[in-house]
Amino acid sequence: MNQRTIAIGSIGLLVVVIAVAAFLYVTDQQQRSQTKAAATTASSSKAAPLVTAVVGGRAPEFAAATTAGPFDLAKAKKPVFLEVFATWCPHCQRETQVINKLYALYGERIAFVAVSGSSTGMDGDSPASQQDVLTFAKKFSVQYPIAYDDQLAVMDLYNQGGYPTIVIIGKDKKISYATSGEIAYDDLAAQIQKVVK
Repeated sequence: MNQRTIAIGSIGLLVVVIAVAAFLYVTDQQQRSQTKAAATTASSSKAAPLVTAVVGGRAPEFAAATTAGPFDLAKAKKPVFLEVFATWCPHCQRETQVINKLYALYGERIAFVAVSGSSTGMDGDSPASQQDVLTFAKKFSVQYPIAYDDQLAVMDLYNQGGYPTIVIIGKDKKISYATSGEIAYDDLAAQIQKVVK
């Protein structure tokens, strides 16, 4: 074999190796891209749950067994003040005093109901339970009707992105106000005034 044949054979082998390496690289990049796209789609669908309770829209129906007896939105004859809370949430714990004051002032003209919305108990470790909600009510001197929802159905319908979620529903069953977080007494009283006139 002469040197020319060896050189041509080496170049041919080099071309084949480069072609195979390029093919493997492109295939790997396509697989990574598809995996990343699938992961992004999955995480987007989990991060953006369907919001069914929107201001101006009809309030999704729910019923709950509260400390003051059964509550059914469909049968409510007056506006409704709904809180979805978590017993472990410090914002919810502080907000009880605000809602107590509102309940004392507006309890005859608006139906108050607070419904648990977390599967975690007040200690942050144990599961939520009826007893956990009753302990929360006693510890924070809750004066308004409060309910345990083991299915988290009300949270699924009304959650506005955090605890507490507060929703005010007019007599027409349309949502007048919906938000989440700790809200000042004056701000909530102003929103209640809009539905009790």
